[in-house]
Order: sequence, then structure tokens, then C-alpha cells
Amino acid sequence: NGAICIQPCSPSFHGEMSFVCEDRKWQMLSDACANLDVQSLFQHWTSCLVVTVALFSFCSLTASNVFSSLQRIFKTDFSCIIPDILSSPAIPGNIADIVDLLKKISLLLSENVTRAKMQSYSKIANHILNSSIISNWAFVKDRKAGSELLDSVNLFAGKLLLRNGSESIQEPFIATKGYSIHRNTSGTSFDFSMEFNSTGNITGHVVIPEEELLKLPRTSKAISIAFPTLGAVMQSTGLDPEFVNGMVLSMSLPEELQRVLLTFEKVNKLEHVEAQCVGWHSAERRWDSSACRTQSDTVSSVVCVCTHQRRTYRSFSILMSPATPRSAVLDYITRVGLGLSIFSLILCLVIEAIVWHHVTKTEITYMRHFCLVNIAASLLVADVLFILAAIVHNTALNYKLCVAATFFLHFFYLALFFWMFTLGLLILYGLLLIFFKITRSVFLAAAFSIGYACPLVICILTVAITEPKNGYLRSGACWLNWYDTKALLAFVVPALSIIVVNLVVVVVVVVKTGRSSIGEGCKSQDLSSMIRISKNVALLTPLLGLTWGFGLATVVDSCSLAFHITFALLNAFQGFFILLFGTLLDRKVLIMDYMNIFYTLRSCSL
Repeated sequence: NGAICIQPCSPSFHGEMSFVCEDRKWQMLSDACANLDVQSLFQHWTSCLVVTVALFSFCSLTASNVFSSLQRIFKTDFSCIIPDILSSPAIPGNIADIVDLLKKISLLLSENVTRAKMQSYSKIANHILNSSIISNWAFVKDRKAGSELLDSVNLFAGKLLLRNGSESIQEPFIATKGYSIHRNTSGTSFDFSMEFNSTGNITGHVVIPEEELLKLPRTSKAISIAFPTLGAVMQSTGLDPEFVNGMVLSMSLPEELQRVLLTFEKVNKLEHVEAQCVGWHSAERRWDSSACRTQSDTVSSVVCVCTHQRRTYRSFSILMSPATPRSAVLDYITRVGLGLSIFSLILCLVIEAIVWHHVTKTEITYMRHFCLVNIAASLLVADVLFILAAIVHNTALNYKLCVAATFFLHFFYLALFFWMFTLGLLILYGLLLIFFKITRSVFLAAAFSIGYACPLVICILTVAITEPKNGYLRSGACWLNWYDTKALLAFVVPALSIIVVNLVVVVVVVVKTGRSSIGEGCKSQDLSSMIRISKNVALLTPLLGLTWGFGLATVVDSCSLAFHITFALLNAFQGFFILLFGTLLDRKVLIMDYMNIFYTLRSCSL
């Protein structure tokens, strides 16, 4: 597995093919076989434009020769090369060569882009954007080819000259429109309806708000380019399972205009999936949700408000992930559960502080309540950070702030699990090591090492290994990356391991407390045993974090709304369960200290 094999192309093609061994089978990795002949293209251009150009073989043709020849030939138009390009098959190797050709044209010949030039350019780009050959892009050797094509088209189309204040050039899979704009314009909009595949069309709509147009100091131009299939091209070269579910809409605007409204029709109109408005970060070559916010989201379309920046964000679209169901019930449960959890945890810590001296008179009770306080404190901070991380992401604040929020969120959630692990070990100590006594100082040293030192080491190593490669954060949220660097394993592996250990602890407790009592009748014995077992399971499940084990169900069937609702219910309300089972139903607190709490609160009020 993982071995690479490189094979030459058939005699009529030049280049090579790469294969990788997966599950004892060779799978194609890349295909650079091409039959486009640069020499024949130059011959065609020479005869068409009566320009004498030295002909070179494909292998010996240097970049400087190509550049100088292109500059001499393409003074007016390059329509002569279109028949040769359109007659060539859109195989991966040819796609790469055409992308490279379009990039050179954009860099060298983007001055005074006339309608004829833009038409020729669009025909060439349309040839490799046809929906019937999109699957071939997955085997293009350069994984950045889709991004380079987008940048090249944006650069070239941005220099389009407008006749009589407007221009419109349409091909089946690429369309360009431009308008002259000024501060007195009542609002400029671009409408696109284009073919996506053989079954139908999709639409896109761009609006420049009037308040933005008032910022213009002089008459300017606005250019918009629509790509119905380019999103699938850029998706096929990435690792993220979120798919582009609409057009890619690019804008070339004056620097004064920064806010645009875009409406995307969804390709796959899935009911229970949330759409995410994104902008293409041209420097980092990735979709970035911080460039846009969602104004409205229906089953058929999404309205986005996006920030246009000429150096970074010029292209926009929508992402959707079928693995994440969208539900108002889930949102409601999460908000209410987090609010109640935070309130319950604060109340839990207040009660523990009031009754501390009464419930920690023995070593074992001191250790138990010490673990409980740290579990509650870790979960409280993690819940607050969860809300702050969502705010940081939704308000499009800077990247470093999102990294900081993710680091501390990761740390306190891990601390929560490691303190629950400490409590599980403490329960085993009380049940199995009856005659082995541990001092308070030894317990505190071991507990702090497990509860806080282990999570800190894991978090520091995670950010140190993944952040230099820009693989710490996932796209679309302030949380650990999964699809690029597997940084999420730094949370999942410790958490699942602790859940398994604590499940064993609960089994041991059930076995120990389920033993029959001497002298009891059968019915009373069975009843008391069932009551003891039920109480212990109910008490220990939230305290030892076993509810997080239901997260495995959402992995097995990620589209099941029922599993997600169950998981959200159990974990959003974990703080309330800790207050209820860890503090309020504690026998010592229940019997001895409720009156003490009452008198303490009464004296404070007086």
C-alpha cells in the first residue's frame, strides 16, 4: 500500500501516468498524457496571421520563446488556435496544457481585452469546463490547476473593454458580463442562467447595493464571471467532503466597492443540510467562510453577503456537507442546553463552595468532590469557549483569534475528559483497593498531572505539528481540522479511550453493587439490586462522560437526525446532569447541608 508506479503514455501521446497501490490494486493517481502539439499551434497561428515565428519542438521550446512569440502573434486576436484546441480531447494532460496556455495569455496579453479576445478566451476555457469531462480534472497532475484557471480568467476578464457601457459574452459553461457604474446608478445587478449538466440549468444573481455605489469617486466598471461547473473542478482536487453546490461567481470591482449580495440556486436541493457562503482565498487557495455570511437559506437557494477584496476574495460560492443535517430542533436544543448547562455548573460550584467543609471530612469524600469541582469547572469554561468560538467564526474575526479559541477549547474539553478519567480511577480505587491508603498530597499531584498536564501536552503538540502547515483549523469553524491533517484525532482518541475505560468502571460498579445481600428474600433482593444498579448507572453516566459515547452513532449514520438530536440532548445538558446527580442528589449534601445553604444565603441577603 502506498507504492507509486509511473508508466509512459501510448506512442501517440507524450507525458506519463502515475498509479498508487491501494488495497492490493493499482489506482490512477495522475494522468499527464497529452496530444496537444504546441508546434502545430504555432504553425496555425503563423499561417493565419502571416507572422513568421520560429518553430520549436515541444520539448525544446523554452518559456522565453513562448512568451515572446505569444506577444508578437496576439496583438489583435488568437481565434486561429481555437479549432485545434476544440478538436483535441479534454483528457487530463491536455487540460493541464490548456490551463497553462490560458495563464500565459492572461499574464502577457490582458491589455485592451476586446470582445473578440474575450470570446476566443471563453471558447478555450469552455472546452475544459464542459460538464461531461469534469471527472477528468481529478487526474490532472497539478492539484492547483482549477485555482490557476480561476485566477487567470478573473485577471483576463477584469480588463474587458465595455462597448456602450455594457458587455455580455456567453458560453455554455462560462459567462462574462460587464457594466459601467457610477455613484448615481440605482443599483447594478448581474443575472446568470447557465447549463450545469444535461438535465438542467442553474441560476446566479449578483447585486451591488446602492450604498456601495455611493462610495465611487468616478465612473468605473463592474465585471462578473459565472462558472456553473468550476466548483466541481476545485472540489475534485481537494480533500474536504463539503461540495460546492452552486455556481462560482467572480467579481472584478473598483477597490471602493467591498460589499456584494449574491444569490445562488442550489444544485442539490437537500432539505436537512445547511449551506455555507464562502469566498475563495486566492493566496491560500481554499474556500474561506470568513469572507461571507448567510443572509437567508431556503431549500432551493441561498442569499450571501460577501466582502470583495481584489487581492484575496474575488470569487464566491456555497458549500454544503450532506454529513451535517440542518434542523431548527438541533439549534434550539443546543442553545437551551448550553444556557441551562452553564447556569447549572455555576450553581454546582456555588453549592460545592458553601458545603465544602461538611462534605470533605474524610479523604475519599474530599477526593470525590475535588474531582467533581474540576469536572464542573472544565465543562463550564469549555461551554463558554464553545459560544465564543462560534462568535469569533461568525463575525469573521482574524485567523489568530480563531486559533487561540480552538486551542483553549481543545484544552478544556480534554481536561473535562481527563478529570472524568481521574474520577473513574478514584471509584476503582475505592472499590478494589480497600486496604491501600493514598495520602491527600499524592492524590493532588496525580490528579493535577492527569487532569491538566496531559491535556496541555496534547494540545501543545497538536498546534505545534499542524499549524505550520496551515492544518490546525478546519474550514468553516473554529475547531480542529480533520480532512487535511487529522488534527481532530488529538481529541477523538483520548476522549474515546477514556469513555471505554469509564465504561469498564461502570461495569465493575454494577457487578459490585448487584451482589445479593444475605438474609434477603428473592423478591426484595432482586428489587433492591435493580434499584442500586439503576441509581449507580444514572449517577455515573454523566459524571464519567459516557453520554459522549453516543457520538459514535452519528459517525455510523451521519445523516440520521434522530442520532444527532439524541447526542445533542445528552451532551448539551451534561452540566445540568452533573448538578443533579453529582451535587443535589449527593446524600451528604441532601441531608446535612441544605439547611446550611439556606442559612448562608439568608445571612448574605440580610
